[in-house]
Amino acid sequence: MIDEHEYGYFTEADSADVVVARNRNAKDARLQQVMEVITRKLHEAVKEIEPTQEEWFAAIMFLTQTGQICNDWRQEYILLSDVLGVSMLVDAINNRKPSGASESTVLGPFHVADAPELPMGSNICLDQKGEPMFVHGRILDTEGKPIAGAKIDVWQANDEGFYDVQQQGIQPEFNLRGVFRTDADGRYWFRGVKPKYYPIPDDGPVGKLLGALGRHPYRPAHLHYIVEAEGFDALTTHIFDPDDPYINSDAVFGVKESLLAEFRKVEDVEAAAKVGIEAPFYDVEFDFVLSRKKG
Repeated sequence: MIDEHEYGYFTEADSADVVVARNRNAKDARLQQVMEVITRKLHEAVKEIEPTQEEWFAAIMFLTQTGQICNDWRQEYILLSDVLGVSMLVDAINNRKPSGASESTVLGPFHVADAPELPMGSNICLDQKGEPMFVHGRILDTEGKPIAGAKIDVWQANDEGFYDVQQQGIQPEFNLRGVFRTDADGRYWFRGVKPKYYPIPDDGPVGKLLGALGRHPYRPAHLHYIVEAEGFDALTTHIFDPDDPYINSDAVFGVKESLLAEFRKVEDVEAAAKVGIEAPFYDVEFDFVLSRKKG
């Protein structure tokens, strides 16, 4: 090991120690800690892999191309983090929940902050395309008590797998988006359309990497939720269709068993009329449990 008070000369054996020692005067202790871990792990990987210079240059060019494709609406590095499972790992570390609380998952790139607040029961599908769906449930605390006035921000892809922001001029603005407030019993309900699986952007370096690894780019069908209530931890999550063909191979590892919902097909015309929808439709019931803020 290199003495912490000496820089030392770079050798293959002591490479990480030498680099870490050079960073000993970092102005930020957290940065120094992070860079030490990254440096040691990176040097360890390089020593295990023993890349050729051509392979290392190819890796550098991959990172270069990943940066070059980024713009105001596309972040290829986030996509890389997603497909490597790092985004979900960071989410899990930062959203550890007490027993009984609903699990979180990644936000995704298509959330819109200013979606309209709608009366309970509204139809968020503005173009009336797709198979009708009625979504309902309750927002509860970990003791099973209802949370009144909870804010529920929901959004989803359409029946072709596209969000409104991906099809401006084709889908109406704020199509399949809405904000609702739970009633005194913690209940929520709204109408939408059955979502479809869709591919993450796969025309860039990350998509080529997936192809080279023999992986597909698809995310299984899901609905997005952000649930917030005073005194409780905010919850960012999805619910998934368990019968989706990609449910066990989500490209970004976002599926959790606790977030599987039942998309129950209902043929009953009277049942459809009661919820203001046409038969056949899909009935989706799902409760969310929020954890109380500490302190």
